[in-house]
Amino acid sequence: MIQVDWPAPARVRVLSTTRQGGVSTGAWGLVSGLSGGLNLGLHVGDNAGHVEVNRARVRDRVGRPILWMDQVHATHVLDADAIGLQAVTEVPVADAAICTSTDRALCIMTADCLPVLFSDRQGCCVGAAHAGWRGLLEGVLENTVSALRARIGASVELLAWFGPAIGPQAFEVGEEVRQAFVERDPAADQAFRPAGARGKWLADLEHLARQRLAECGAVSVYGGGLCTVGDPARFYSHRRDRVSGRMASLIWLAD
Repeated sequence: MIQVDWPAPARVRVLSTTRQGGVSTGAWGLVSGLSGGLNLGLHVGDNAGHVEVNRARVRDRVGRPILWMDQVHATHVLDADAIGLQAVTEVPVADAAICTSTDRALCIMTADCLPVLFSDRQGCCVGAAHAGWRGLLEGVLENTVSALRARIGASVELLAWFGPAIGPQAFEVGEEVRQAFVERDPAADQAFRPAGARGKWLADLEHLARQRLAECGAVSVYGGGLCTVGDPARFYSHRRDRVSGRMASLIWLAD
């Protein structure tokens, strides 16, 4: 697990997993392929029984049901308070969620995309967003901030924490990706530098996310700096391995 350091209220709890601590093997196991991988994704080809054991271990650590989502690189924000506990296993399609209740944990699965967790300063409401470049471009973070403020007040200061994601030295994209961000905001050009191949760029996903959150105002950002590609012993990476497991960043409110 990753040590999460941010000034959230004590009742806001966060858990960020690595690839270690489970029972998955092979591509979903430890870096050696041996048993011990904590893959939490049911959609990546791993043995379903192993994934269920891994999920149960995380659920026991969290101490409440986990809201797993079918993430599709879009911008829909789910109101988790509107979902009954009996529907938690129905896997709603969404790339972000907010919650004010204490009876469930929000969860974002990643293997290179940027997980962003949110809380207000008083610990009244939490949120979680899946920020791959597509969702980031289209506004998943802005939508999450808007949903949080609609619930707890437009002037409330928010905290955001960045989990492990592909780093700027490893995230190569085409000119069309850079151009799409720059057309949205010319300042986004600062998040790209030329790669070795012509027409390719190295993109800084965290920089782009920080720019978007700065536009939202009154959002303090913490975490970041953990590259999934460059640390195979700790992190799954789809970009690095193509076939890989999924990690989880979870947030919830204690009773």
